[in-house]
Formats: sequence, C-alpha cells, structure tokens
Amino acid sequence: MWTDDEIKGKILHKLTRLGKFKHSHTSIDNLHKGFPTDLRGRVKDLVIALSKEGILFQKPTSYGLEVSINAEEREKILRYIDCFLAKE
Repeated sequence: MWTDDEIKGKILHKLTRLGKFKHSHTSIDNLHKGFPTDLRGRVKDLVIALSKEGILFQKPTSYGLEVSINAEEREKILRYIDCFLAKE
C-alpha cells in the first residue's frame, strides 16, 4: 500500500532524475508511468496537490499540461523523496 507522501516522493524522484527543473518541462500524462495501474488516478491528483504546495510549476500548452520542479522548495522535495526511498 502506497501513502500519498511515498507517491509524491516517487514523482519528484522521477522528475529530478530526468532533470526537469525550471524551464525543462514534462507532460503530466507521463508521470503515472511506472506506477501500478490502480494508482494512476491518484498520481494525477497528487501532481495537482504538489503544484498547490508550490513544489511543481505548471505550464499549460496547446497539447496539454506540463510540469517542472521548483528548486526553491528543496527541503520539501528532499523530504518526499526520502519518504519514497525509505519504502524501497
């Protein structure tokens, strides 16, 4: 069973590995890849929650919503990633 913090940590871990900071964005539709199929709806909801927390920037485009990491929220990001890595 995944907690919300573990899912947020996996999302942020994925984005940091891909180098998606500031002006480098990725589609919100790609973030659920790698999660079990029953969690995919929660992943999209938690991406929106991360945006509301100020951890992710959103960039609306003509082909969909894109996101990137707000590097100024480093402490929150590391806390979520540590929570995910502790699960493994």
